Amino acid sequence: MPRELKVGDKASVTRQFTDQDVRLYAELSTDRNPVHLDEAFAATTQFKQRIVHGMLVGSMFTGLMGEELPGNGSIYMTQNLNFKAPVYLNTDVTATVEITSIREGKPIVTLSTICTDNDGKVLVQGEAVMYVPWLKKA
Repeated sequence: MPRELKVGDKASVTRQFTDQDVRLYAELSTDRNPVHLDEAFAATTQFKQRIVHGMLVGSMFTGLMGEELPGNGSIYMTQNLNFKAPVYLNTDVTATVEITSIREGKPIVTLSTICTDNDGKVLVQGEAVMYVPWLKKA
């Protein structure tokens, strides 16, 4: 539903990624890297345990922006992601998006995108640009 948007508007969602989530993503994406799927292999890495696919974590932004902010009907134009720390299975991850600019005269919105853990540690950080066709042009 169209609504007024302004710089500083925020939306967040929190979830955990389970073994089943990681395995389903591995099949869908064909990324079967053992650091995501094999506990024994992952134990030999710098992570010491299995980690969630970075792009699976980043996908939290898709639902958040498509459903909440800017909302239904908005379309991704770009997204960049910087993976700052590993995400372990069954760990709370909070994705937050915040409008940082609205292009004058065009229905284009830029948002900061960040995922953090319960301690506030940054896991994934980036920026998205969304086309928002229902946004009133200035």
